[in-house]
Amino acid sequence: MAIKIYTKTGDKGKTSLIGGTKVPKSNIRIDSYGTVDELNSFIGLVNDHLQDNRLKSLLKEIQDRLFTIGSSLACDPEKEPLMKIPDLKEADVLMLEEEIDTMNEVLPVMKNFIIPGGHVAVSTAHIARCVCRRAERLCVQIMEAGSFIDPLVIKYLNRLSDFLFVLARYIGHMLNVEEIAWKARV
Repeated sequence: MAIKIYTKTGDKGKTSLIGGTKVPKSNIRIDSYGTVDELNSFIGLVNDHLQDNRLKSLLKEIQDRLFTIGSSLACDPEKEPLMKIPDLKEADVLMLEEEIDTMNEVLPVMKNFIIPGGHVAVSTAHIARCVCRRAERLCVQIMEAGSFIDPLVIKYLNRLSDFLFVLARYIGHMLNVEEIAWKARV
């Protein structure tokens, strides 16, 4: 028997957090994990443009961590979830730092700000970076509002946006795409 994808439970603008608490779909937690989902989709799009198997595997691992973050954000911080939610680990942040360092070893030193573009894979990585920064800002708003958020989520998203910036440069390097230096009009 097929499971219907539509439940009609959100037809009046409400949804449930993990734990059962009903909230408006405009709730910051819904916005934050929806933005993480958007980020995950853009990272999938970046992956679809790549041929490098090591990078493809790495991006799949990052997508897994984004599902972990989304699960964390979808939980009602006032209730203990009945299901086991995967944990984000400090090692996940360290892995991003190591990958940034590895990619930076072959990249030229930046002398200008870089305008996103030059190849669809480069541009898509930059879009993912921008969405990642938005997700991070939303998570900071949750924290500033006094609602619980694992500090490691904010740290991971901060490092991931750095990773995505370097990844965009690295993809361009691999594809022999010249970086577009921003030259300010003065």
